[in-house]
Amino acid sequence: MSTKNVNRIKAVYDLATPQELTVGRAWYPQAYEIARIMASDYGLCVQTVVGVIAALSPRNKWERNLLDVENLVEAYCVDRAQAAAVKVCTFGKNKEKAIKILDLDQDPFTDAIMDVLSGPKLREFASCILKLDDVCIDGHAFCIWNGARTGLKDVPAIGVKLRAEIKSDYRKAAAKLGLSPSECQAVTWCAWRRIHGVTV
Repeated sequence: MSTKNVNRIKAVYDLATPQELTVGRAWYPQAYEIARIMASDYGLCVQTVVGVIAALSPRNKWERNLLDVENLVEAYCVDRAQAAAVKVCTFGKNKEKAIKILDLDQDPFTDAIMDVLSGPKLREFASCILKLDDVCIDGHAFCIWNGARTGLKDVPAIGVKLRAEIKSDYRKAAAKLGLSPSECQAVTWCAWRRIHGVTV
């Protein structure tokens, strides 16, 4: 156990503005509500929309992520073949994952969606939106935990053991701060992005 890493997380939390505290704590519940409304609008399961959000999230600004999701879902619901032509601001393989998740809507078990997402960060992101007990460890979360800014392309591969250690430290920091782990991660993410001028 590394107390210094827990303290680094808490230190970034302490730098959060009142607005970042509010936005961060509400971030995942608001994301869920957006997914719920979109699911209702298009006659889909909320788990499906959350899975599509997660699939299209890598290197994508949040506002653009949501626009991409709606464009893809709308095209898919009109004609599945049209979905392949929709342009998104993430990787082609991630769009393929999103379409596979839409194909699963008749069988919307979270496990099946998680299997399609496959990557740990995408699974964690979906889990946090779905109100499951998890922590989303992306490049920013790693930098906060590590106490140094690193370009996202230079963040080392986060293997199973390191990911478990980082999650454990976020859980410990969250417990000390009286937050859920996902709230702690979201607040520190908001503060870190402002401090370092990060836009994605």
